[in-house]
Amino acid sequence: MVDLQDRYNILSNRESGFGRYDVVLEPKNREDDGIILEFKVHDEEDEKDLADTVSVALEQIEEKQYATDLVSKGIPKEKIRKYGFAFQGKKVLIG
Repeated sequence: MVDLQDRYNILSNRESGFGRYDVVLEPKNREDDGIILEFKVHDEEDEKDLADTVSVALEQIEEKQYATDLVSKGIPKEKIRKYGFAFQGKKVLIG
């Protein structure tokens, strides 16, 4: 992400909507997409696999309305990308 500093304001753990997102890349040029990243560690009791964990991360982005800040700054909803990262030991799944 450090390489993207010239194109994005990189924000982490800030309030937006009804919660705190993990990372948001706010484009400096409104032609670029906004990006929301949510990270989750796999919970074996509640999730059967990493795909479930990714789904939980993506649901959280929607439920907590993390895109609110980007939309209020003029980024159209269709230009906001949302990614869930699921971790289990050395395994990672991004969705």
